[in-house]
Amino acid sequence: MEAIKIGLLGLGVVGQGVLKILRENQDVIEGRLGSRITVKRALVREIGKPRKVSTDDILLTTNVEDILDDAEIPIVVEVMGGVEPAKAYITAALERKKHVVTANKELISKHGLPLMKLAQSFGVTLRFEGSVAGGIPIIKPLQECLAANRIQALMGIINGTTNFILSKMSCEGREFSEVLREAQERGYAESDPSSDVDGHDAAYKLAILASLAFGTQITPDKIYTEGIRKVTPLDIEYARELGFAVKLLAIAKEVDGKIEARVHPTFIPHSHPLASVNGVFNAIFVKGNAVGDLMFYGRGAGDLPTGSAVVADVIDIIRAAHITPGAPIPSGAPASAPAGTIPFASWNGEVSVADINSVETRYYIHMQVIDRPGVLASIAKAFGDSDVSLESVIQKGRGENPVGLVFVTHRVREENVRKALKLIEKLPVVEEISNVIRVEE
Repeated sequence: MEAIKIGLLGLGVVGQGVLKILRENQDVIEGRLGSRITVKRALVREIGKPRKVSTDDILLTTNVEDILDDAEIPIVVEVMGGVEPAKAYITAALERKKHVVTANKELISKHGLPLMKLAQSFGVTLRFEGSVAGGIPIIKPLQECLAANRIQALMGIINGTTNFILSKMSCEGREFSEVLREAQERGYAESDPSSDVDGHDAAYKLAILASLAFGTQITPDKIYTEGIRKVTPLDIEYARELGFAVKLLAIAKEVDGKIEARVHPTFIPHSHPLASVNGVFNAIFVKGNAVGDLMFYGRGAGDLPTGSAVVADVIDIIRAAHITPGAPIPSGAPASAPAGTIPFASWNGEVSVADINSVETRYYIHMQVIDRPGVLASIAKAFGDSDVSLESVIQKGRGENPVGLVFVTHRVREENVRKALKLIEKLPVVEEISNVIRVEE
């Protein structure tokens, strides 16, 4: 059977995963689609580099024009990562009326809207299911399956590296730096782990999810982002004592006409479904006004999970655009956008993203203080003067200095908490404010 040929930009972990799936599941794909899919050409940095998959039947090239100029390739798959040159390559592919599939979270989070508009103008499709949560289907459900809902909130664990680290710290009581080294040794973290542990990777993904959920473009620079470097085993111990698990959560919700979008360590009740998501697994919790609560769970990264999402996008495009083996790429005036294209023209335009200071939630505050009479009263006064209401107080240790003091607040605006902490830092009995972690219901 003649095959539908695609071009691959990048042959790293995900690119090789795409190849494996197309080969190992060839009979399944052919049975469901009525055609085989093969990779005709692949863009690589080094043609002779050893790889874990055979490339004997693929034309390797270091020149992207070899793929863009190939009339037998109607679909280009970008799995290079980064913004440039991926953005330039995708732009060129769309302008030549090639459909594009990408798993590039940073690119889509920063430039997804103009690229989608460009795709529409040329009558082709840009799909990006693999850009968030690997093999977990979440982009298409937000675009299509939940189209009848007003999404009220979404909250997720969308970075496997940080979830692995926090899970290990929780189960084994180990320090952050020690578990990070293990994650790097096991291939879960890069040699430079900052994108993961400082929350940027999760912010890219949240930008995509929040944009789709609320029908407006939300870019990563609008998302409050905080990583997990300051989380200690002691914080996790206090969390457990208070009935919480500690997770790096990506949160987006609509409140009073504005969108809250934030990534940060979070105390979440043990009763919440996200609290039991451990290791490198991801999960996204979605609340719709009609459907209620949903949770999507699975492996959020890796060659085969992400490759699965990429190949599914390719199959969707073939079906929607009625691509057949050997069919020429259309020329002339742009056609109307094929079925399945997101109607970005109907987006709500600019919706205000709430400043972190206006966010209302509960807070865990851990500080080190000198154990002497009147300490608690002076700290409580600073909270009261800032309109911060306290729910509970825990003190650990007596007769030794310093001692740990933990407060959990009622719901309060972030700006009030920050005002209180500025007053508390000036108190001579307070040695250190060790950590402040937000608490979600």
